[in-house]
Amino acid sequence: MGNNHIDLDDFELYQLARELSRKAWEIYDELHWQKKKTMGDQFISSTDSVGANIAEGYGRYHYKDRIRFLYYARGSLFECLFHWNDLLYERNMITKEVRNEFYNLGIRVKVKLNNFINSIYKTIDNK
Repeated sequence: MGNNHIDLDDFELYQLARELSRKAWEIYDELHWQKKKTMGDQFISSTDSVGANIAEGYGRYHYKDRIRFLYYARGSLFECLFHWNDLLYERNMITKEVRNEFYNLGIRVKVKLNNFINSIYKTIDNK
């Protein structure tokens, strides 16, 4: 738990990132092996990186380290959400419904992530 006063597993942002990873795995699992190799591996890797970087940043003591990993998480989120999700749809590997479901969940993660980053900056400003 450290100095965060809340366990990572109870942290809503992290829970949403894990849910996004579960959705990505459902998409990935349905792909043909060749499509997994060419696009799916990068899609799942970028999606899993969101939660991994949130977890790593959450465990950092210094705010600069914490924010750096949250920015990495946001970059990975944009990669999976706006690049790979769209390409999977454009190339008819997922339906519009699946694309939109993944997108909507990703936007929820994005809002929570940006709010968390902003809250850290506000905490710094108030010290």
